[in-house]
Amino acid sequence: MTTIIVDAQRTPSPHWPVPQERRTVTVLFADIVGSTALVDRLDPEDVRALQRAYFDTVAGVLHRWQGVVEKYVGDAVMALFGARHSDGFDAYRAVRAGLEIQAALDRRPMVGDSRLRVRVGVATGEVVVDLGSAVSGGHGVASGAVITTAARLQEYAPPGAVALCAATARATAGLITQRQLTPVSVAGRVPPMPVWHAVGPVRPGTDRHDGPLIGRRRELATIRDQLSRAIREQDPRWISLVGPTGSGRSRLLHELTRGLTTVDGMPVRWCVATCQPYPDQVMAPAAELLRGLAGVRHGDGPAVVHDRLVAALASLFPPERVAAAIPALQRFLTTPDGSSAALAGAAICRDVLLRLAAHQPLIVAVDDVDRAAPAMSRFLHALFSTATARGLPLALITLHQPQWADTRPSPARRVTIGPLATVQSGRLLRHLLTRAGQPVTLADRLLHLVGGRPGHAAAYVRSIMDGADRVTLPLPDAVRRAVCAELDHLDGERRAVLMAAATIGGVISGGAVDRALGWASGRSAPALRGLVAAGLLLPRRADGYAFVAPALRQVAAERLPRALRAVFGRRAAEAPPLDTVRPDAALPRDHAAADRAGSGRAAAERAGSDRAGSDRAAVSGSGVRRAEVVPLDVVRARDGRLDVVLAVPPSGPTDPLRRGLPSSTMATSPTAPTGGANRSLGFRRLRAVASAGDVPPTRASATPNNAGGHWPAASDRSPATIRAVPAVPGPAGRTAAAAAGAPPDVVRTGPRPPLIRWPTGLAASA
Repeated sequence: MTTIIVDAQRTPSPHWPVPQERRTVTVLFADIVGSTALVDRLDPEDVRALQRAYFDTVAGVLHRWQGVVEKYVGDAVMALFGARHSDGFDAYRAVRAGLEIQAALDRRPMVGDSRLRVRVGVATGEVVVDLGSAVSGGHGVASGAVITTAARLQEYAPPGAVALCAATARATAGLITQRQLTPVSVAGRVPPMPVWHAVGPVRPGTDRHDGPLIGRRRELATIRDQLSRAIREQDPRWISLVGPTGSGRSRLLHELTRGLTTVDGMPVRWCVATCQPYPDQVMAPAAELLRGLAGVRHGDGPAVVHDRLVAALASLFPPERVAAAIPALQRFLTTPDGSSAALAGAAICRDVLLRLAAHQPLIVAVDDVDRAAPAMSRFLHALFSTATARGLPLALITLHQPQWADTRPSPARRVTIGPLATVQSGRLLRHLLTRAGQPVTLADRLLHLVGGRPGHAAAYVRSIMDGADRVTLPLPDAVRRAVCAELDHLDGERRAVLMAAATIGGVISGGAVDRALGWASGRSAPALRGLVAAGLLLPRRADGYAFVAPALRQVAAERLPRALRAVFGRRAAEAPPLDTVRPDAALPRDHAAADRAGSGRAAAERAGSDRAGSDRAAVSGSGVRRAEVVPLDVVRARDGRLDVVLAVPPSGPTDPLRRGLPSSTMATSPTAPTGGANRSLGFRRLRAVASAGDVPPTRASATPNNAGGHWPAASDRSPATIRAVPAVPGPAGRTAAAAAGAPPDVVRTGPRPPLIRWPTGLAASA
């Protein structure tokens, strides 16, 4: 077959200023087995009918699992998962789609008695994605070696099978039953490529939490208090545990179920369910609640299920009601889908929970509720509202991520789970490394990488156990998938701001982000505040932000193409205009008026006396005032005694490095008076704007700058390194400090480099 089908439909590109991204995607490649022999024996009209039936079946399955068909070529289909949006389960959806394609083609005769057999290969890796073309049928959407890998994998898959690469096998471990095969030799690749075959989906078990709970004592106490009050006062409460993936939500729930067993001597019953990713039946979490209540296990026969349901309901309902409810509940446990029969069984399950709460305090917990279908949300709302109307001792706990569209009722209590403290993260890492048999000295190197998230700490330790390089400590795949999903939950503008911020070193400022994106000043401020509210950035100083986790910064930067990453970094490092300080506007109003009137000397004298009292208060610790901005040229024009005003020596040899440069700024911090003669003058905290070459170089200005104007060390650009020296006239017009030699920790006030903004976006004179 040589037919190429192209879907010409296009969707508008997202509101996002980057046309391309580097993304980790999963590629599915499906091809018909023996297509040439099949076409040779069919009539052309039958070939056309076969093509339509085959492509319709495959496209329908891919669409249901949110795959994007990149192209149809002959009888081959190539689809992308995670090309525009990732939920962290792209590989899982691709494998499920491959298995469903095989099952659908096995059940459906294509033409007459002809049945198609296909091979499917699934590979996961990094590509460059054209976001504007990431629609069904677009050509050239993605480029990368992973596409060739998927095509090679399907060649080695038996007919009717789904072959997986190593990255896909790791991403679906615990979700898909896999069988590893002997590595295969692929032309041009050394060593041989490992291959797994997907067998089918599995029901994930509950996570083991056999270690101690580290941190979270405050959150644990808050939740226990709310649960106890709901039971004690018979006032149902809905408590929502909110935190990103890896924050330890499930671990905290496990500690609650283990520790809160009684309230005021009354035993508490727990019913816990977890919403699995993309469940086959929408009401599966409600069925899990019923299974836990009755003690029914997966795999139990009909007779065992019947007996355990009867035992659970006998004390709650009259015998005739039990006999009528058992068949409906059995059907519900078998197929908890969205059918009318299943919804009727869910209603009986809700009634069972309410009857149980009337006999004994009950806590219902649902983990990962953001994965639940709307029908499951309606089930929980009906349970809570009925319990509230009846005044039952019932509490409901739901766990979800921050970006979930919150559908909780208004009285729900929200408990946010933030990052662990540094000390707690260190304790957790040492515990995990010890249990894994790894040297605890690695905890110091991992501490700054985990970002206070227990899940990230566990992933790094697991990757080290699997043979990850201890020197480079690469980002684990599990962490990368979770972070990519966090990024893709953002709208286009906030994602652009976050990715541009990732190219800026140190503390991030709104001005630096605006320059990186080429935006007008202040445009990124709302997006930055939104990222703080979403728990992705932390406020630092004035107009400064930092990433909550290093992994978030790394992934956000790596998603940008190399050329655009360099452009963003160069723009962010560019210095802003140096004339941002207007001398007249910076002066006090009365001083500016006096200067315009020509009474410069009077204004300078008034500057030294009017604020003496307030400056002495600042020195004594009662409060520090914001630095004034005073042009040194104006002060010199009004008063030649600069040593009185700023305590600097008179003008000396001009520093050749400063000749011809624009005005620079400097900050003088208030210094305690050292001499009685100077105490009457007071000490003014000034930020002066000096003309180049007017003040001789000092030890502070003698440190050479690099070509970009950056100071060589962080300590050199600290405002505290420039101190005001008290002015006491000495011989030959020199100050006493200059004559006697300033103390080692005192540096005379001198000109700073030109007003610039560092890569952090903070002014050098801040």
